[in-house]
Amino acid sequence: MKKILVLVFLLVFANGYVLSGNTTDFTPHGTQPGLNFNLNPVIQCQGCHKENGPEDKHFTPYSTWTGSMKAHAGRDPLFWAALDVANNDIPGVGDFCFKCHAPQGWFAGHVVKPVPATDPPVDGANGCELVGSHIAVQDQNNDYSGVTCHFCHRIDEQGPLGEPQILENASIWLDDVACSGWGEPCRKGPYDYQNGGSPPHPWQHSTFIQKSEICGSCHDVSSPTIKENGIETIAKSFWHNGVETQFAMPIERTYSEWQQSYYADLIFRNAFNDLPITDFPVIEKGEQCQGCHMPDSQSVSARACVYELEGSRTGDLPIHQFAGGNSWMLEVLKGVYGDQLEMNVSGTKEALDLTRGYALNMLQVQSADVKMNLNSQTTDLLDVDVKVTNLTGHKLPTGYPEGRRMWIHVEVLNGSNAVIWESGAYDEVTGVLTEDEQIKIYESLQGIWNPDPDQNPMTDDGTCEITDGNGDKKFHFVLNNCIAKDNRIPPLGFRGASEITLEPVGGNYPVHTQNPDQLVNYDVTNYQVPITGESGPFKITATLKYQTASKDYVEFLDNQATNHGFATENQMCNRSWTVGPADQSRGAFMKSLWENYNRSAPVDMVMDFLQTQ
Repeated sequence: MKKILVLVFLLVFANGYVLSGNTTDFTPHGTQPGLNFNLNPVIQCQGCHKENGPEDKHFTPYSTWTGSMKAHAGRDPLFWAALDVANNDIPGVGDFCFKCHAPQGWFAGHVVKPVPATDPPVDGANGCELVGSHIAVQDQNNDYSGVTCHFCHRIDEQGPLGEPQILENASIWLDDVACSGWGEPCRKGPYDYQNGGSPPHPWQHSTFIQKSEICGSCHDVSSPTIKENGIETIAKSFWHNGVETQFAMPIERTYSEWQQSYYADLIFRNAFNDLPITDFPVIEKGEQCQGCHMPDSQSVSARACVYELEGSRTGDLPIHQFAGGNSWMLEVLKGVYGDQLEMNVSGTKEALDLTRGYALNMLQVQSADVKMNLNSQTTDLLDVDVKVTNLTGHKLPTGYPEGRRMWIHVEVLNGSNAVIWESGAYDEVTGVLTEDEQIKIYESLQGIWNPDPDQNPMTDDGTCEITDGNGDKKFHFVLNNCIAKDNRIPPLGFRGASEITLEPVGGNYPVHTQNPDQLVNYDVTNYQVPITGESGPFKITATLKYQTASKDYVEFLDNQATNHGFATENQMCNRSWTVGPADQSRGAFMKSLWENYNRSAPVDMVMDFLQTQ
């Protein structure tokens, strides 16, 4: 019997797959489950890195992390609803998703690749074998704790045999050897403690953890490389201009967008830091991802650990807030799980509120600028331009494309202050965005390539299909293999126009007048406003709006659950939970949250106003 088990183990790991009856390995690269040293639960960091004073909550690592989407990546109900659709489209592909959303459970063998190899999880790709729960006490090994401290602070730049980093799909290398003089791996951080004051745990100074590449591990996502019977292929290759390329389908490209911008040139400047900045005037725009999403605390009380002196890290402490554009889901998480999480770890609800505030600040202060110009006015028409400038280091908007969008809302009032014309009207009661003839929506729409939609052998009319037969949008991110639209605004100095996985699709971004290898980082939209029979002066307002989850996307997730008969979470996982989806499908649960929490009401980012004579 032992010989049989050993043989099974060798066969399984030689081929790199154990998928509960599925012979496809969706995660063949990087460190695999079966660590010598398991990832530590976050409670081990909480004792020193959680607030112990009134100001600490604004900068201590645990306190700021606990309100972030990183801390709640394993609770995010939108993720769970999308996961069910993915697993239905390609059975077992959920293994690929959990590597970023629940790394503690993935590396412990609680998803698909079991540890030990003779104990395959049941419904692991559905998340049914994760340990803990959405509201589990943080001092347990709770797999729902998202992207944990120990996960990030054990990532190495290279593999144990010098293997190069793979910058996507969480194909990371974890340090899995004991730190010198300690019985566990080093915790990598930005400090070298040359002047003493080293922490009471194994540590190692890391420059890699300060680089954008560590963010690219999960913020560049492609159709996965898969291994079947020892042979590696791409799950979905990218169709571009009707040709099937040798590239994997680019699902998300936030890191690569940054890499092709001026912001990435900080690395280049550092290489020439002995030269005056005037020699490289363009490079001063450089910034790592951490510079915006983990800004150094300027608080006079800043400290990384509650046992350090207050103010010892002022200007030298990256805040672990990880704020982006998603302010809405933080509100949902607080409403759904906040009370229970608060009972387990005090301060969680306040941390969610603080991070939501950081996210709103990112959207409303740091992301964009809007300027209007009245080109001409006749008795019948106003000719108006609205210029939106991207101030971020990546496309605007960026990230996971499904359901996310940004648009311009233009409203014109006559001399009596009555609205006479509008573009981009949004109904907060129904969640419907009116797509009028002049509306400008910034988004990425991915689809499935159909080489012959009308099945006519005499025509070559292939198309990237994003809707079904009823005209409803489809959001099958693991099946998508083409991009029908990507008119999101490029970042400053964007050099990705010649990269087929990054180039704009359906967006008119001219080449920079002084730098022909770059696109401009702004978009100008012209509006023709009819004013026949109206009296001025006319007041025109242009507001840039951002929405995390559109009505189309949420209804798609719910319809998929209904049409394919997805089980409730308790049925699927043989549970009797009362939190989370429980006795609903994950898609139905997500739709109920969307309806109950303001339908992901769009955020007014920035606006401009003008009045005619």
